[in-house]
Amino acid sequence: MTTNATTPATGTAPAAPGAANRLRGGELRRMVAELLTQQPGNAGLTAGAAARLLSRSSGAVGNALETLASRGEADYMGQPSRAYRANANTAAAATAVISTRTTEPATATAATPPVTPKRAPWPKAPALVTTPVRRPNGQLYHPRKLAGSSDVTVLRRLRQNKIPSLLYGPPGTGKTSLVEAAFGDAVTLPGDSDTTVDDIVGGYVPALGGTYEFAHGPLVTAMREGRAFFIDDFTLIPAPVLAVVYPVMDGRGHITIKTNNWERVDAAPGFYVVGGHNPGVHGAVLSPALASRFRVKIEVTTDYDLAARIGVDPKAVRVAKNLAARHRKGEIGWAPQMRELLAFKDATAALDTITAAGNLIAAAPEEDQDIVADVVRNIFGAHVTPLAVGEQF
Repeated sequence: MTTNATTPATGTAPAAPGAANRLRGGELRRMVAELLTQQPGNAGLTAGAAARLLSRSSGAVGNALETLASRGEADYMGQPSRAYRANANTAAAATAVISTRTTEPATATAATPPVTPKRAPWPKAPALVTTPVRRPNGQLYHPRKLAGSSDVTVLRRLRQNKIPSLLYGPPGTGKTSLVEAAFGDAVTLPGDSDTTVDDIVGGYVPALGGTYEFAHGPLVTAMREGRAFFIDDFTLIPAPVLAVVYPVMDGRGHITIKTNNWERVDAAPGFYVVGGHNPGVHGAVLSPALASRFRVKIEVTTDYDLAARIGVDPKAVRVAKNLAARHRKGEIGWAPQMRELLAFKDATAALDTITAAGNLIAAAPEEDQDIVADVVRNIFGAHVTPLAVGEQF
């Protein structure tokens, strides 16, 4: 069966899979690395921005960025930018010699999917993890207690038993950090209201010779390679778009890509879906249909005692605990989470404690800043103010 899909650029039907010249294996990753090295002042690039510059699928480019970061050939800049930037190893990745083998056999069709790379057998009993785990960006994640075990261990056991899980809690509590610690092979898709089906499963992109080729997205990569698939801000993605993921969450173990000649993609052993949900974020909707597909839901909150143990100023921790108590009572809508406390620690190291305290006030939403400022000044001093450029020297 064929589709009537047309390309926005020409209005003609895109070339069938295998008809267009495909990128060689690793070529897109090399192109993305080269693009990172060209950014002025080592500025960061998001997957969307890089995809527009390269005229490629944002899903495929996002996967290439994830791979570069996991190989130590680029740095993930974290929240809220979700951008990547070059590091000392990026230039080598940008000039790497690429194999002449294509990313997929030219004769691959819906009936004959590409051969999935062999993977080591999936462990039968994930070991208890209580010591710090190094994330792809080099930072350490400190496991926390959960269900008589640790959060890292619980997620690995859920994956072992093919039980989709949803992590929910305020932004900055460490949901992404937990997933990266639990699953070193995770493929991450940042979700938002503009996310499309093409961003998830792939779509047609320009190729050499004025033709088009189908570039598979991050979901397909995770399925074929048996990797964890983390959809961050899952509940910001429109429900009709999310429906493409439902078959692999319901136990069917495969998806069908209608726009690519109804290609069938089967999930390899180890494939796993985990989602992130920020209940307080505008536009986040956890519908009953979606909630029922995540069979285990785990609340992720900030461990303020852990923040103190890893070197955050005790005064900043006191501020956070005070505001968290007010938040629970409904007096304010925001309280500092682990992300803000780690930012406080970094700002203190780079500048000074009072400046970091002022930055904590600036981090609060405008409607909560007066209360946050009162709490901060009661602990750090009445002279604390948000950062603002003054007069000339």
